Amino acid sequence: MRKLAFLAPVLAFLFLTQFASAQQGDAMFGFGTLTSSSSSAGSFLAEKGGLYPSVSADVIFHKRVGFGFETTWRGGQGDYFGQPYRPIIVDFNGIYQPHLSKKVGLDLFGGIGLQSTRFYGFQPTFSCEQLNACYTSSHHFLVDVGAGLRYYVWGHVFVRPEFHYYHINNNTADFTNNDVIRVGASIGYTIGGGPGD
Repeated sequence: MRKLAFLAPVLAFLFLTQFASAQQGDAMFGFGTLTSSSSSAGSFLAEKGGLYPSVSADVIFHKRVGFGFETTWRGGQGDYFGQPYRPIIVDFNGIYQPHLSKKVGLDLFGGIGLQSTRFYGFQPTFSCEQLNACYTSSHHFLVDVGAGLRYYVWGHVFVRPEFHYYHINNNTADFTNNDVIRVGASIGYTIGGGPGD
């Protein structure tokens, strides 16, 4: 599944840049972490901490408006009261990318997606070991908004500190809060446009 999570945005990016009349396309890889508030009751775990790699791609049309896809997942399994777990977040966003200067741009985005939290640790069976899928999943719809500050460090290569806010529907079935924040940074490459275009 991790291979599919990595390949899906890359394939979607290649498809879209080849067949869409886009002004530019971007591919990014980054790292971040999650944070959310804890509950005073303590019956569930707060969804925070851990290293979250991310891959994303977008296509931007004239007027600096476009759409993108992103997936992020907890790099290592977390500890959910003794049970290993891993959240995976996938989102599809509308994007607005105004230029602030020749080397600096702003990425503003918002959209919908899904969080799938995998819980590992139950007694594996032969079939799940053969399929490398020995886990149960909890799926929740989400809406997200965020922003990133893009700085072109060399040619079409940029770095982007970023902020993502997720409102995950019914996330309190597994964690203490429906509202989760991800902060991090990505490095990316722009095809067909770039600084000052």
